[in-house]
Amino acid sequence: MHSNTLSQPIGLKQALTLIKTGQYSAEAVVQDCLDRIEAREPEVGAWQYRLDAADYLAEFNNNRAFYENSPLKGLPIGIKDIIDTANMPTEMGSPIHKGRQPVDDASCVALLRQAGGIILGKTVTTEFAYFKPGKTANPRDLTRTPGGSSSGSAAAVADGMVPVALGSQTAASVIRPAAYCGTVGYVGTRGEFSLRGIQPLGQSLDSLGLFSRQVEDIELLRAILLRQPEPLACTDVIQPERILLCRGDAAGDVEPEMAAAIERAASILNTQGVELVEPAESDWLGELVQLHGLIMAYEAARNLALESNHPDLLSPALQDLITQGLATPRADYLDALQSVADIRSHLANTYQDVDAILAPAAPGVAPKGHERTGAPHMSRPWQAMGLPVVTLPGLSDDNGLPLGIQLIGQPHTDDRLLRIARWLEPLLK
Repeated sequence: MHSNTLSQPIGLKQALTLIKTGQYSAEAVVQDCLDRIEAREPEVGAWQYRLDAADYLAEFNNNRAFYENSPLKGLPIGIKDIIDTANMPTEMGSPIHKGRQPVDDASCVALLRQAGGIILGKTVTTEFAYFKPGKTANPRDLTRTPGGSSSGSAAAVADGMVPVALGSQTAASVIRPAAYCGTVGYVGTRGEFSLRGIQPLGQSLDSLGLFSRQVEDIELLRAILLRQPEPLACTDVIQPERILLCRGDAAGDVEPEMAAAIERAASILNTQGVELVEPAESDWLGELVQLHGLIMAYEAARNLALESNHPDLLSPALQDLITQGLATPRADYLDALQSVADIRSHLANTYQDVDAILAPAAPGVAPKGHERTGAPHMSRPWQAMGLPVVTLPGLSDDNGLPLGIQLIGQPHTDDRLLRIARWLEPLLK
């Protein structure tokens, strides 16, 4: 076993390269993660449940031949605590499910295990992946929210506790915490990944999400989750030719720091010869925010039928969401679904020669306090349409706090979008 410790936390593919060349070991990577958790977890609070060093080593050593010959080599992964794990509780951020032990792994967890990943633990989620925060603080500034609902996954990756983690998104639950904590966050085209074994909130909106510190690690996890035959295969980056610039103010408030960050990103693209185009009108952004909220409330009220039997154990915010959903006529819900489909079709037809959309990933930097997880309106339009989205870190305000930007693609252009993101990634540093 190699005992040397790296000065900076490394990414998943970086670690695999070092292991392949004999410069490092999976056990050493995990020890670095565990050391970081021991040092920081009391303040950050990213984990709901996790293995200790003895548990991890027992799993690795009992199956050493398998892990050493696997794509992921036994490296550690964090899993949001609404995703079922057969060997760990899945409590969904609610006392209603305290001690709940799933019988099986969610499909995404099973796929990661089959590829040789070891689940290091379950990361903190807001209550049923809605708005009530858990115990997690933002590792970039402990006085601020990490965002939600995938709070623990974003914080754990941002703080070097684990190289990658899984989350989920119904409104802004991956993109916003990635932006607030300064990580890469990715949500695939809706329907790309299996959601078997993941607690639903709104089935027309729910998506699996991924966190990492490098885009290349998102590409690796995506390939594994899609059971691609060569998940470690590399592709060239793609420099986009045309980007649609959505400054975000039509969706809701944009703070001055974020407005400046978007202009900075636009300037970088311009300098590289990328043509920036702006929508003739942006009213559809605000309309999608409203439609998303209606759809989410209607579907959540049906998905949380079991939990509705315990109103005393639900937060006021979640009770309000269920009440709103039950009061929404089915005709309004169906109209909202149709309106979203119409806008998505219009967008695809109007901007079919655009490589991606550039927009703010959050209204600004992570807000102070831990009572709320921040406003979700910057993600609602794209999530309503089920489009692939990747958030990139690198830009910041005058105090060094992250200002994440997002790139949005057309449906099922995920691989191309990630190659564009990998091209832009170093330019933002």
